Amino acid sequence: MLNYRQLHYFWSVARTGSIARASEQLNLTPQTISGQLSLLEAHLGVALFRKAGRQLELTEAGRRALPYAERIFQTGAELEALLRHQPAEQPVLFRVGVADVVPKSIVYRLLEPTMALAEPLRITCREDKLERLLADLAIQRLDLVISDSPMPSHLDIKGISHKLGECGIGFFAAPALAAALEGPFPACLTGQPVLIPGADSVVHKRLLRWFDEQQVQPRVVGEFDDSALMQAFGQSGAGVFVAPSAIAEEVSRQYGVQCIGQTDAVSESFHAISVERRTHHPAIVALSEGARRDLFHHTAP
Repeated sequence: MLNYRQLHYFWSVARTGSIARASEQLNLTPQTISGQLSLLEAHLGVALFRKAGRQLELTEAGRRALPYAERIFQTGAELEALLRHQPAEQPVLFRVGVADVVPKSIVYRLLEPTMALAEPLRITCREDKLERLLADLAIQRLDLVISDSPMPSHLDIKGISHKLGECGIGFFAAPALAAALEGPFPACLTGQPVLIPGADSVVHKRLLRWFDEQQVQPRVVGEFDDSALMQAFGQSGAGVFVAPSAIAEEVSRQYGVQCIGQTDAVSESFHAISVERRTHHPAIVALSEGARRDLFHHTAP
């Protein structure tokens, strides 16, 4: 591994043009600097300087190395200045990955308690496919992943699932479509356009199975990985759409739609996946406690 102290001596000699002047700046003896330069050249297997009268000049290898040394020590100076001038109270960084199948309203309700913490917090959210998020969690690019499923058993990735809660699903329709439905729920869905979560969602197969069990035959006109996009289509009247019953009021209010029915026979569960069995991050603790206390009626131990 490169010895950065020796590299610093090289950089100083290259800038001053002589070991004597570099030794004055660094408050070291010329013998110390000369010896360390020799060790650096031996480690690299190249000569970095050659004598030019009483001065030293860079060899071709030295000229190539100097710009890299300049950038290294410039970056080091910037880092030192940054850390020395930090505000007294730094916000805690909370990096959250959100599986794209999780409804955005659920994500907000889950994260809402973290914003009330006494300790300053800065949240960064990234939405993606679950497997890519878990890969980033494993290398500590994320603190937490929110998903509609626990940690997949087939992935060779370290992660612990914490069940946040579970709820049924509600069915929503724009006012004009809701008025056109005939008969009791769920029979009124037969022949009607419906929008459902995509195949990556846990609820997808459960919902289709429930339609069969209820002998309901709707027209599936759209499947969506992105819940917000599905809700936007539903708001326009493109079809009846589903959302977790835990956020039924928010969905109705936000999109101006009506809840035409709900069922607990098709349930959605939500999970926080972290790399530790016991969570210590204050935001994860607040999220977990808030979910069990305020958002879901049924929680896991």
